[in-house]
Amino acid sequence: MGNWLVNHWLLVLILVVWLGLNVFLFIYTFLTYEMSDKYYYTREILGTALAFARASALCLNCNSMLILIPVCRNLLSFLRGTCSFCSHTLRKPLDHNLTFHKLVAYMICIFTAIHIIAHLFNFEHYSRSQQAMDGSLASVLSTLSHPEKAGNSWLNPIQSPNTTVMYVAFTSIAGLTGVLITTVLILMVTSAMEFIRRNYFELFWYTHHLFIIYIICLGLHGLGGIVRAQTEESMSENHPHNCSESYQKWGTHESKCKHPHFEGHPPASWKWILAPIALYIFERILRFYRSKQKVVITKVVMHPSKVLELQMRKRGFSMEVGQYIFVNCPSISLLEWHPFTLTSAPEEDFFSIHVRAAGDWTENFIRAFEQQHSPMPRIEVDGPFGTVSEDVFQYEVAVLVGAGIGVTPFASILKSIWYKFQRADHKLKTQKIYFYWICRETGAFAWFNHLLNSLEQEMEELGKVGFLNYRLFLTGWDSNIAGHAAFNFDKATDILTGLKQKTFFGRPMWDNEFSAVATAHPKSVVGVFLCGPQTLAKSLRKCCHRYSSLDPRKVQFYFNKENF
Repeated sequence: MGNWLVNHWLLVLILVVWLGLNVFLFIYTFLTYEMSDKYYYTREILGTALAFARASALCLNCNSMLILIPVCRNLLSFLRGTCSFCSHTLRKPLDHNLTFHKLVAYMICIFTAIHIIAHLFNFEHYSRSQQAMDGSLASVLSTLSHPEKAGNSWLNPIQSPNTTVMYVAFTSIAGLTGVLITTVLILMVTSAMEFIRRNYFELFWYTHHLFIIYIICLGLHGLGGIVRAQTEESMSENHPHNCSESYQKWGTHESKCKHPHFEGHPPASWKWILAPIALYIFERILRFYRSKQKVVITKVVMHPSKVLELQMRKRGFSMEVGQYIFVNCPSISLLEWHPFTLTSAPEEDFFSIHVRAAGDWTENFIRAFEQQHSPMPRIEVDGPFGTVSEDVFQYEVAVLVGAGIGVTPFASILKSIWYKFQRADHKLKTQKIYFYWICRETGAFAWFNHLLNSLEQEMEELGKVGFLNYRLFLTGWDSNIAGHAAFNFDKATDILTGLKQKTFFGRPMWDNEFSAVATAHPKSVVGVFLCGPQTLAKSLRKCCHRYSSLDPRKVQFYFNKENF
């Protein structure tokens, strides 16, 4: 745990500051509304629920300000490029942008629940005080809502005993926008669940763009001014400490206290969200402009296991290893953009992606390119955007783990290594690469067989056979495949892949693998990179912690996972 804190101190600091800011804003606002004299009469009707509603509202504004920043991908790519020479610890928070985005979303949900519950109590108190006939201070304050008695200086928004809470909720600006915000938030959060996002990406994509309604309603939410405070002028004529006891004599010749006057708060949410909204609009304009630049498809390849490879060119396109792009095909959907990791190397004069059928959109996309007699569909490309894999050459030793189509970022890295060896690049810091590719079916290995075969030959010619240690694992196999492989085990090349490295059946024993790496590189900094499922990420993260030495001068494992 101590070693993990040393490596992630900045990440922990950001989380502590964020949580501390939420706690401070909530307590400060709660005490303000609970103790301030100008809310004395408002508290007479609403009680403590007033402070809970206002404190949660301010925290909602703060987190709504932060929610868009982690998904401004151009900003993150710029920061990653700016920090390219910074230490690994300083760049680490950029790799967790989506995690922070989710944490902020969860915090918004928590404060929304508090805000709704508090206002349900508030409206119930408003309704009861309006219907009360006991002559209490709360009932007297509620009568100030009548225009003939107090002009426009009302305190209770429910102005008639016959008005229901439901009527106010769906006819007032605050109530109606609150209902819309809650509905949109529920749709966005539920559709962002891992299962839905993985299997019904289109549903996730469309519902997540309801954030536009959320932002608009948030900006309008405070226009109604339902929560009101006593005006400064009225405080001099009716100070609660002096006049609350004699409320029955207000406005008569027996008392110097006049009827109190109240005013609503001007909308404040827009002040919080204006800057991030402007940043996000600039981001979208930049992405729109870039996506409209012409893309030329130079090559289409259909691989086994229903995987499509597209090689493309685009004016001014520049990439780094492991980056990704967003792809749109207008003939399938005008609005949907899907992320794909680039499988080409920066040294190549084209950029490429591999698309596996994993949903309606990808199936339609592959089908459009399979139809040879039809004109090739037009596509639009936005990006590239930076990922954690860009840092791979910052490590002396790199462990690359790809599961299925998750091999794509490492294909880019391995291609770039091949070019660096071709050009005798002496600036390459990396001394050793361990590559693990885990697939369910044998056909998947055909995607990058040629690349691995070229690397094998290149390493032999340059006398660097030990530079790349790769292992292929087949998890979906039967007795026929295993028997066939065992029968041909003595052959120079693997019977399944045609490579010199034999295919392993089953899954890697990660403890054994990490132990071997730690023994072979006792004083190295090892970067572990994964593009695969969360369950595998948990295993690798635990191994990184387990096999990192407590002595910072000895072997250290840094875990990195692709997120986009």
